Amino acid sequence: MADVIVTFKVMPKNVTVNLQKVHSEIEDRIKHFGGTIGRIEEVPVAFGLKSLNIIFVMDENIGSTEDLEKEITQIKGVGSVDVIDVRRAVG
Repeated sequence: MADVIVTFKVMPKNVTVNLQKVHSEIEDRIKHFGGTIGRIEEVPVAFGLKSLNIIFVMDENIGSTEDLEKEITQIKGVGSVDVIDVRRAVG
C-alpha cells in the first residue's frame, strides 16, 4: 500500500502555553502511533497566539487518525486538534 501525509493544526488553550513542551509530547505520541514526523511549524494566528502545524507520514494501513487526535487533545495546554490536510503519497 501507500503512505499518507497528514497535517494537523494544533491550537493551544492560550498564549501562555509552552509550545516547545507540547511539541515534544506530540512528537512522542506520533512516533508511538507509528508515524514519522516531517515538519512542525509554529504559525502565528492572532494577538500572540500561535498554532502548531504538524506534518507527518504514516502507513495508510494504520487507518484513521482519530485515536491519535484524541491522545493529542489530552496533552496539557492543547485546546484543539484539526486535520487540515491528508494526501496519499505514491511511489
